[in-house]
Amino acid sequence: MAVSFVQKRFVSSGLQKFLYNLSGFNKYGLHRDDMLYEDKDVKEAIKRLPQNVIDERNYRILRAIQLSIEKSILPKEKWTKLEDDKLYLTPIVNEVIKEREEREEWNKNY
Repeated sequence: MAVSFVQKRFVSSGLQKFLYNLSGFNKYGLHRDDMLYEDKDVKEAIKRLPQNVIDERNYRILRAIQLSIEKSILPKEKWTKLEDDKLYLTPIVNEVIKEREEREEWNKNY
C-alpha cells in the first residue's frame, strides 16, 4: 500500500516536471505567474507587489522578449526549475478577485 503511494507520487512528480519543461516558458527564465494574462484583476495585483518583485518580473519578461527576438533560449543551467518557480502573484490575484466579487455583491444588494 505504502509502496504504491510512493510510486504514484514519484510518477506524478516526474510527469509534473516533464509537463513543466514541455511548456517552454522556463527556457526563457520566466515563472508561471509571469505568463498570466494582464486583465484588470491581474493589473491590480501587480500594483500591490513590492517594487523589487515588480522589477524582477519586468526583467524576466524583457529578457524573454529579447531571447525570442534573437530566436534563442537561455543555457539549460539558467532555465527556471519547477522547484524554484513559486507563485508570487496568484495569491494576490485571488485576493483581488475575492474583493471584487464582494464589492459586486454589496453593490447588488445595497
